[in-house]
Amino acid sequence: MSAASPESVTIEDLERARARLAGIVKPTPLIRSETLSRMTGAEVYLKPENLQKTGSFKIRGAYNRVASLAPAEAARGAVAASAGNHGQALAWAASRAGVRATIVMPTTAAIAKIDATRSYGQTVELAGIDYLEARRTAGEICARTGALFVDAYDDPFVIAGQGTVGLEIADELTPDFVLVPVGGGGLLAGIAIALAARAPRAKLIGVEAAGSPQLSLSLERGAPCTVPTAVDTIADGLATGRVGRLPFEIVRNRLDRVVTVDDFEIGEAVLLVLERMKLLAEGAGAAALAGALKLGAALAGRRMAIVVSGGNIDVNLLDRIIGHGLAKAGRLMRLTVEMRDRPGELQRLLAAITEQGANVRAIQHDRTRRDVRIGGARVTLELETRGHAHIERIREALAASGHNLLIEE
Repeated sequence: MSAASPESVTIEDLERARARLAGIVKPTPLIRSETLSRMTGAEVYLKPENLQKTGSFKIRGAYNRVASLAPAEAARGAVAASAGNHGQALAWAASRAGVRATIVMPTTAAIAKIDATRSYGQTVELAGIDYLEARRTAGEICARTGALFVDAYDDPFVIAGQGTVGLEIADELTPDFVLVPVGGGGLLAGIAIALAARAPRAKLIGVEAAGSPQLSLSLERGAPCTVPTAVDTIADGLATGRVGRLPFEIVRNRLDRVVTVDDFEIGEAVLLVLERMKLLAEGAGAAALAGALKLGAALAGRRMAIVVSGGNIDVNLLDRIIGHGLAKAGRLMRLTVEMRDRPGELQRLLAAITEQGANVRAIQHDRTRRDVRIGGARVTLELETRGHAHIERIREALAASGHNLLIEE
């Protein structure tokens, strides 16, 4: 198998990868979601690769690549660049195979992903502020040491391993649409090959992050290219800044469309799948669901499989996502009130809130700010609420009690 053309990765390569992965990777079952089916008007199935070993689909491609190394290649060791998931997967696969590996990660990578990668017993180096800078450093290490660079997506063995996700989908379902998150394009390319052979009527939809739109940009220009501006998205697994040459050639004529989702849409999908499906997805993992929700009526009445590609999310980021999601749903209200600084005023404010059944999560009382008048105080509160109608009742109650809302979020 070589990377010379799209045909250099075949359905036979995917089946060979599946055989290598037997006993290593557990096929993840498709999960029918009544909630998502009701929301979209479609028949929705999730492919939960967040439940996979090392927390993402990446173990498939990484293990297939390591298991395919010739003895001389294995002796040289392996190097990879990764925002987290590919690095974890390669570190695990290399340790199992007795191969030395160095993983170069951006300095901005999630601490949880850095720690998890180190835990698999290989060397982790931090370099650059994004994936592309980490990749350049990885190339320098390869040039200096002679180690083999294991690309996260632009490698035929990696693509074949990721394509086993598509084989498993086709084994269980005859979908009308399959939605796949896309960064460098390895997963999308592998699934495209699987569907072309096993479910040829299925339409493939790639979902990218607005902060790293390399696939749509490459399709517009007719060739793989790098995003000209700095990538910026909570979906760090999609923030490659470029699409692979081989994945691009594979998918360019097999895609039905590309959907671009922003961080707010991704965050909503993370919260939705956590609360309603009890599945923890990282930003990249929830991107395909965000794409399905954005398409909405365009998929109504059809059967679709949505790939939840990973679940390695930083807890601090998850906390921010939950906060944003609760605020948008009307379940969290932040407000600032100006009041007189005298005994009983704070109690009166809290009584007005309590009467409406809201719970105070946090409160800050400040009388010394330069923009607060002498004899006055400013109180900022965060309230647990029950929806937008409840927030409106609280707003009306505060106005009726004579409280002046300066800021409301």
